[in-house]
Amino acid sequence: MSRLTDTIVLAVDGGGTRCRIAVSDGYVARQVEVGAANVSTDFEAACAELNRGIADLAKQAGLNGAQVAGTSAYLGLAGITGKTLVERLAARLPFERARIEDDRPSALRGALGSKDGFVAHCGTGSFLASQRNGQIRLAGGWGPVLGDQASAQWVGRQALARTLDCVDGIAPTSEMANGLLARFDGAAGIVGAASMMTPTEFGALAPVATLSAEQGDALARAIMEAGARYLADQIEAMGWKPGLSICLTGGIGPQYAPYLSEIMQQDLTEPLGDPLAGAIALARAFHEEIEHERC
Repeated sequence: MSRLTDTIVLAVDGGGTRCRIAVSDGYVARQVEVGAANVSTDFEAACAELNRGIADLAKQAGLNGAQVAGTSAYLGLAGITGKTLVERLAARLPFERARIEDDRPSALRGALGSKDGFVAHCGTGSFLASQRNGQIRLAGGWGPVLGDQASAQWVGRQALARTLDCVDGIAPTSEMANGLLARFDGAAGIVGAASMMTPTEFGALAPVATLSAEQGDALARAIMEAGARYLADQIEAMGWKPGLSICLTGGIGPQYAPYLSEIMQQDLTEPLGDPLAGAIALARAFHEEIEHERC
């Protein structure tokens, strides 16, 4: 009979806003949710959230320290940029065997399973991915300074920046701009607040723009149209052709659907699952690799 830790896997989906951790025996998954776990933005805070969540989940599942250590673990985390960071993080976690990657593969696996298609993932950050004939291609996900176009933090930042264009008379004023000026007590307040904002805090402003765009606000619509153009251009550059499915995932991703071309809208499909489901599947695959190597 297999030991408990031969059958249970642990999976993590960690983003810039929240982190979800699950254990699964193939039939039932238990999960907990903790705070942000972007290891590039705040490594120490991410480690603290991960270890807190793992401990809480172990308690719920009735796993002791040795069982947690022996569990096959897969972590898909925002902010993973290379081997050095992976090794540094692994040393702070309680696992004997863990595969740590950025958050793109788990989002792709969750959305598409083994099917061909494209994913445009827009949460606090953003990236694009494709899966065709078993080959995976990833693009974007380089963080708020050098990338993350069309993400929630990008939309929030754009809303503030374009509001200042209204103050300068470069763009016509709008209800959204007036609302943000009132909220932050004028242009000076916007500049002061923005200088201190984290990506998560910028992202929290995204619903202002998405709702304003739905209500016909021209300034907000221009932001959403620009984000949609970026996604469409990237997807096409990665080889999309009509007839290939596209999944819009993440908190703000589906909001771009009305701003894509009619041709692309025809190929929009609902994701099969979320990034945590993808992380569980990849944790299971990692476990099977380990078992194969033992045989």
